[in-house]
Amino acid sequence: MTIGETVSGGALTELSRWSNRVLEDRVHRTLYTDPAVFEEEIVKVFGGQSWVYLAHESQLPKPHSYLSVRMGQRPLLLTRDRNGALHGIFNRCSHRGATICRDEAGVAKSFQCPYHGWTFRNTGELVGAPWPEGYGMDFDKSQFGLRKVNRIETYRGFIFGTLSEDAPSVPDWLGPATTWLDYWIDRAPNGEVFVRSAAYRMGYRGNWKLAYDNAGDGYHPSFSHRSLLEMASRMGESKDMSYFGRTPDDGPMRSYSLGNGHSVIDQRPAHEGGFWINQRPQPGRERFEEEIRANYPERADELLDLAVGAQINLSIFPNLLIIGNQIQVIEPLAVNRTQLTWHATSVGGVPDEVNTVRMRTQEDFPAFGEPDDQANFEEVQRGLDVVEEEWVLMNRGLGTGWQTTTEDGVISTAVTDELHMRSYYAEWIKRMDGAQA
Repeated sequence: MTIGETVSGGALTELSRWSNRVLEDRVHRTLYTDPAVFEEEIVKVFGGQSWVYLAHESQLPKPHSYLSVRMGQRPLLLTRDRNGALHGIFNRCSHRGATICRDEAGVAKSFQCPYHGWTFRNTGELVGAPWPEGYGMDFDKSQFGLRKVNRIETYRGFIFGTLSEDAPSVPDWLGPATTWLDYWIDRAPNGEVFVRSAAYRMGYRGNWKLAYDNAGDGYHPSFSHRSLLEMASRMGESKDMSYFGRTPDDGPMRSYSLGNGHSVIDQRPAHEGGFWINQRPQPGRERFEEEIRANYPERADELLDLAVGAQINLSIFPNLLIIGNQIQVIEPLAVNRTQLTWHATSVGGVPDEVNTVRMRTQEDFPAFGEPDDQANFEEVQRGLDVVEEEWVLMNRGLGTGWQTTTEDGVISTAVTDELHMRSYYAEWIKRMDGAQA
């Protein structure tokens, strides 16, 4: 049976040309190793009907702000015009193809290509080309503006772009994932979330889907992150993540398939007594807690819980991961090269000390924990060079009776179920087959 026919028994799509490479319980190694598959993904998964996460609105704080990002491999400038409206213009001069902006972020009303001096407004229109007489009398500037992303939409500060005029709205695309994104945002007083610090970038020699496979995987932490847990235990009881090793199949944590390739791991049921009290020991924690309890006794527990992660791992297909307090973006560079960009977040309505600790928590994860994952990604990619062993399994949870389905189509299961992989590959098939979203 193919993944196109069933995910936990529910009909999803008709048979496709991928039916011999995506089965119900496994996928073919070439989906991670074939450059032709990768090139098609860039066009169809990071283009086509998909909504691709681009940035957070707080990264463009005022009129004429701009930010350099990627839409798959496409270099893109996100800009605000003088009225504050958002635009997505491809960072490619319409003359000879050079990037028109080489800075990561800033403020600019216009951009001039360093190669031949063509100048464009920050909304993409061509302002002028040097010595225009050389292009003849019929040269029409209105025909040579920068290509734009067809549609830009936001959901509560999260900016998404699509190359399709026919894609559903972002809330419809997110579906039940909005409930989890709302929870993550509404933990902050007044829902004020900000991305203000520089990005933390990590590159690994492996396929981009390996990061997505891992983000919804509750099976690996007690093995892959053993070094992190052992380090923390030297400073006291290692609490956070250690619960993944305590019979997680029948434990309180749950994983949910949310539709459209989205999924979430809910770790909150394992945090009895609050989030802060269940954290691993970290340098400076005790002094920080003393100050918070002394200065804000009535809000202390609330503020301390805000200083650490939301205890969910939310995956928004194809490239957005919400992990702890961080926004993680998957950026495909080649079939076997990927960049993961982590953005720390601060929140409004809290004392400065809370946001200081939110920044410091990155010294724990991702700084200490993410290298474990990336080592695994690289070793998986290396192992996939064994061409005689064709399949990558995603069969955990099949035939167990773990899954239950709610009225809105959300599937709930054990945290170690590989349902998240089976679900997102069903969406992957739709995108690769060019189906309507």
